[in-house]
Amino acid sequence: MRRVSIFGATGSIGQNTINLIADAPESYDVVALTGGRNIVQLARDAQDLRAEVAVTAFPELLPDLRDALAGSGIEAAAGQAALLEAADRPADWVMSAIVGAAGLAPGLKALEQGATLALANKESLVAAGPLLMETARRHNASVLPVDSEHSAIFQGLVGEDIDTVERIIITASGGAFRDWPLEKLASATLDQASSHPNWDMGQRITIDSASMFNKALEIIEVKEYFRVRPDQIEVLVHPESLVHALVGFNDGALMAHLGAPDMRHAIGYALHWPERKLLPVERLDLAKVGQLNFRAPDPARYPALRLAYDVMETGGLAGAAFNAAKERALDFFIAGRIGFLDMARIVEEVLSDISSDTGLLRATVTLDNVTRIDQMSRKSADRLIRQRV
Repeated sequence: MRRVSIFGATGSIGQNTINLIADAPESYDVVALTGGRNIVQLARDAQDLRAEVAVTAFPELLPDLRDALAGSGIEAAAGQAALLEAADRPADWVMSAIVGAAGLAPGLKALEQGATLALANKESLVAAGPLLMETARRHNASVLPVDSEHSAIFQGLVGEDIDTVERIIITASGGAFRDWPLEKLASATLDQASSHPNWDMGQRITIDSASMFNKALEIIEVKEYFRVRPDQIEVLVHPESLVHALVGFNDGALMAHLGAPDMRHAIGYALHWPERKLLPVERLDLAKVGQLNFRAPDPARYPALRLAYDVMETGGLAGAAFNAAKERALDFFIAGRIGFLDMARIVEEVLSDISSDTGLLRATVTLDNVTRIDQMSRKSADRLIRQRV
């Protein structure tokens, strides 16, 4: 039996992972499940999978979790220290699906145990890519991409030499506002930004899709994971969301990965790697699909993409500043304090503020330095918001 842990178990990635594991419970020994405020779901899954420990990120919810697990024999814990302790428990395979920068430290701790880390937490690579990959190398651990785009690239490179790659193309649905007139974007509401045309995801990632900040993070991920130059990375808007990525080689060939918009494709590939096993997902009927559409993203509609290339050019700790500013700008939009287009403006102003002291961003990428830049960037964003009021 493989020992597995799922960090971010109550989110969409975590629930899809549980769906696959529950399909063959005899193959897995579940060590830890962690979640946020959905205590009922966390406790139910922990009992169904007979986990050793269930952890909520919120200490004030520990009594509720203990009550929900009463009599089950499953340990209940809460808070950051408990998350790190859970990640320190030996496991063969760990799903990293905590949203935001909070997922970095548990992921590093899992790698230090030599685990295979299935990485759905894109912020880890964006904020601390060199640190994450070096930690994996040093502890003989593996990092497997779980974002559908990066999993597609990973699969397209099986048996290939990265030095023969000319370009990597990741696709984007375009989000909720891909066909809106530009002049309407400033008035886009929270409800409108929270409705995705193709995917059923959480609110934050759905809004990030509408602004394409999620794609900006994924561009940086491609650079950090596959070690390619920024000018080799391209983005195409693909409304059908069936082609997840393409890899272009030096002989002119393009290798494309297609699949129905179902995260169990990428999760299942990482779960069973290096084997490929049967998955309970939809099979594409291309005759029924009929056609696939692609178009270049409009820079005026998606300024987040330009910011991603700026971050890659700066390097160092710029990714950590970018991610922190993005998270705070999203907080402000959800709270109704700024408009939809203001998110990109806030992020750009924070990057300018932090970059004014170039020595900060050129510091070595360590967990302490990433944490420091993260906190500074959040404070910068907060200060900018106060000045706007």
